[in-house]
Amino acid sequence: MRKMKFSRFLGTVALTAATCMFVASCHKKTDDNTLTNVDDNGGYASDHAKMEQNSNDVLSMADIAASSNSGAGLRTSGTTIGACATVTNDSMSTPHVLTIDFGATNCTCADGKNRRGKIILTYTGRYKDEGSTHTVTYSDYFVNDNQLSGSKTVTNMGMNTSGQYYYTVTVNDTLNLGTGNGVIIWTGNRTRTWLSGYGTSERTDDSYLISGTTTLTRANGKTFAMNITTPLQVAYGCEWIEKGVVAVTGPAGVTRTLDYGDGTCDSEATLTIGTRTYSITLR
Repeated sequence: MRKMKFSRFLGTVALTAATCMFVASCHKKTDDNTLTNVDDNGGYASDHAKMEQNSNDVLSMADIAASSNSGAGLRTSGTTIGACATVTNDSMSTPHVLTIDFGATNCTCADGKNRRGKIILTYTGRYKDEGSTHTVTYSDYFVNDNQLSGSKTVTNMGMNTSGQYYYTVTVNDTLNLGTGNGVIIWTGNRTRTWLSGYGTSERTDDSYLISGTTTLTRANGKTFAMNITTPLQVAYGCEWIEKGVVAVTGPAGVTRTLDYGDGTCDSEATLTIGTRTYSITLR
């Protein structure tokens, strides 16, 4: 059953760029303090990576849980959750509710992360049904003692004028870093267009185009706007974003442009700040 395939890629755009956005988590081939000294010394990159990583984790778990409808599926599907979660699916209620329950105390999952609490998926129909919605919320959900709250909602919008299925994604997440460490807020809207693989039963041929904007508010209160100016292309078999352009504007008004290239699956990209362009390798 493929109705929840979207989760693997929301996180991806979510983005493999997550670990790269932008500068602080990338390796630049040119040494220039400009890259790290503008707008908050690049700390936004680390915070954005935290949000993207947690989003990807949650949606991947929801995907597998919905597909397998069993705890065993979670343990054997490569999601690295281990034997920590119990999955229940109430398909009689309207809307339907699927719950991934890690229990009230920390459980060390197969990926080495400690989780507790619940991830709750509320849905109205199959992922491929036009107009169906899938919403993820949380109940006392913690990862390594950081509490994730908020919601993500995916809506099937049917076909666009090019005959491609597309979905709107709304993200409104908060990560509480614990006593004295503050809160990170991540909000935004994306459009995800199914580029290939829609008509097959395999995930390996899936690829998507991602557009939209998000806003990151750091624990220190500084806000960064992230705008996809050229749709990002992501594919199931590639750990990198294959192409697309993202602009990031910080509180000082400095805008950086990150270009992922021509569609080749590799870790190379270019970063432009003002009139200067740098070749970078994504980590």
